[in-house]
Amino acid sequence: MEHLAIFHWFSKYNFVCIPVLAFLLDLIIGDPNSKYHPVAIIGRIISFFEAVLYKDTDNDTKKLWYGGIAVGLILISVYIIVSLLLWLGGVVDEWVYYAFEVVILYIAISPRSLAGAGFTISQLIKQGNIVDARKRLSWIVGRDTEDLDESEITRATVETIAENTVDGIIAPFFFFIIGGPMGAILYRTANTMDSMLGYKNQKYLYFGRVAARFDDILNWIPARITFVLFVISAFFLRFDAKKAIEIGLRDAKKHPSPNGGYAEAPVAGALHIRLGGYNQYFKKMTFREYMGDPIEKLNRNHITRTIYMMYVTTILMVIISTVITYGMNV
Repeated sequence: MEHLAIFHWFSKYNFVCIPVLAFLLDLIIGDPNSKYHPVAIIGRIISFFEAVLYKDTDNDTKKLWYGGIAVGLILISVYIIVSLLLWLGGVVDEWVYYAFEVVILYIAISPRSLAGAGFTISQLIKQGNIVDARKRLSWIVGRDTEDLDESEITRATVETIAENTVDGIIAPFFFFIIGGPMGAILYRTANTMDSMLGYKNQKYLYFGRVAARFDDILNWIPARITFVLFVISAFFLRFDAKKAIEIGLRDAKKHPSPNGGYAEAPVAGALHIRLGGYNQYFKKMTFREYMGDPIEKLNRNHITRTIYMMYVTTILMVIISTVITYGMNV
């Protein structure tokens, strides 16, 4: 009878368990690198509409309008495809439908891939293999990496892990709370559009502007949630939580992104490091305002500590998602 009662509870509240199961699935499987990965398929949908709507001969106004139309069509397409898959799952069995919901949220998050990239770069630095560390770093950042030393490799890795905690973890869970698995996958679609179209170059400055601004809007609240959770994670890990708050409040707005600084600044404070500075993109040097104080010299250990903060933050967000969805289903 006890087992039956547990089954009935799970049947009623199985939606509550989706964040936990999605996170566990990510821990076990990670983010498989395959052309059949759903995010890769989303990427092909984006490329299709870009090919149809982008014309180099269009004026800036047309590029802006067609870019906005592309955003709408891509989101509608993904919504239809995911709705159809969920419907088919429901036709087969309610547990198949449920499994699809778990997989959809799992697809939208990426803590293990972030951690894996960071640990790999840290180990290569430890082995003195700076050449391969630069190469692996180039897979996850847009800046030129050919001439970076250990300190700059570390800075780039820490910045990437911190900033991607927002769009790779916190935001998908946030939109899961608001719109269920569909909310999470539509967010991931919007974020993928930004990563593919949101460049400030000649081709995408206008065509990709709607995608970039839409992503900024979607990440506004999740970025600030990330700030708070990074501070709490610093406290649990016995890093400097007080400094995380101080630097976060002082420096977050210095980031060129309206959201990136709210992830990077508290990490800089917690770890007593300075982020920002000179970066080179396509052989062109740029400067980004500093965040944090250079109390400690950047080294590979700061990559590991950032990963620990990212995972504690992830667990906290899984708990929050679970508690809120439970409250909504009671």
